[in-house]
Amino acid sequence: MIKNDLFLRALKGETVERPPVWMMRQAGRYLPEFIALRDKYDFFTRCQTPELASEITVQPIRRIAPDAAILFSDILVIPQAMGIEVLMKENIGPFLPNPIRTIQDVEKVIVPDIHETLGYVMDAIKMTKEMLNDEVPLIGFAGSPWTIFCYAVEGKGSKSFDQAKGFCFSHPEAAHVLLQKITDTTIAYLKEKVIAGVNAVQIFDSWGGMLSPVDYQEFSWKYINQIVEALAPVTPVIVFGKGCWFALGEMGRSKASALGVDWTCSPRNARYLSGGEITLQGNFDPSRLLSPIPVIKKMVHEMIDEFGKDKYIVNLGHGILPNIPVDHAKAFIDAVKEYKA
Repeated sequence: MIKNDLFLRALKGETVERPPVWMMRQAGRYLPEFIALRDKYDFFTRCQTPELASEITVQPIRRIAPDAAILFSDILVIPQAMGIEVLMKENIGPFLPNPIRTIQDVEKVIVPDIHETLGYVMDAIKMTKEMLNDEVPLIGFAGSPWTIFCYAVEGKGSKSFDQAKGFCFSHPEAAHVLLQKITDTTIAYLKEKVIAGVNAVQIFDSWGGMLSPVDYQEFSWKYINQIVEALAPVTPVIVFGKGCWFALGEMGRSKASALGVDWTCSPRNARYLSGGEITLQGNFDPSRLLSPIPVIKKMVHEMIDEFGKDKYIVNLGHGILPNIPVDHAKAFIDAVKEYKA
């Protein structure tokens, strides 16, 4: 039994004394102990070495004590497993030297054996679970098929992902074949994560907001929903679509247990658009963690008041920034723990 099960209770919509809190990218760039490991080991070595991934996962639990841990990994381990080369370049970020640009490229992409290609993730989960000792739940995650598709076709990060969108609109059949391959791989991957011991999963649709509402339904949501349908019987599923407020209604009718909301959508609008029944997660602007600590605490309490303490998980509206002082991150967590309804 998990000793602190606030997060899991909120996912079920139960009444809680206060909402749970965790932060996207909490295992990472703002922590000095993470930076020490980053300076010693390259990015994918950290992802692929279970001892390092588990250590990084528990660092924020020791330091700022959120109500859930999220496994240190990356969404781009999926295309790597599918035979697409992914590098992490200094000051550039993800770089795919051979992006997918033709129907022939799509045909070469494999749906892999998860144990052969991503077994190291399952080892990291088992190791992390031992280190956590059932203190808090562990979250596993994956990128949405559309978000993975964006990197696979564009070859790197982008402000607009024109190449990826162009491929969808000029070669829709090939685009759907690739999206389905990514979806099938992701379902198998997340199911294995659940077997390995994660207590919930989150799907990150980082680039969903690049699409129009109509195109979102065709090229993103229908694939996310396949994952939700496949995973909901075995674990709670959180869907976080950045810039996807227009899809909250559709998402709210799905089998997802919770929906992430970014900081551009007010709590009131998020409740209204999602139908008012589903648990919501978010949506503090990560940059706001640069505010003075008393301001952070005041704003967190106001945010909880607006969302309501039940059917709510406190989080940022996107990942924590590298330049956030650790005491400001801790103040965010502490503010939630100090909350009185």
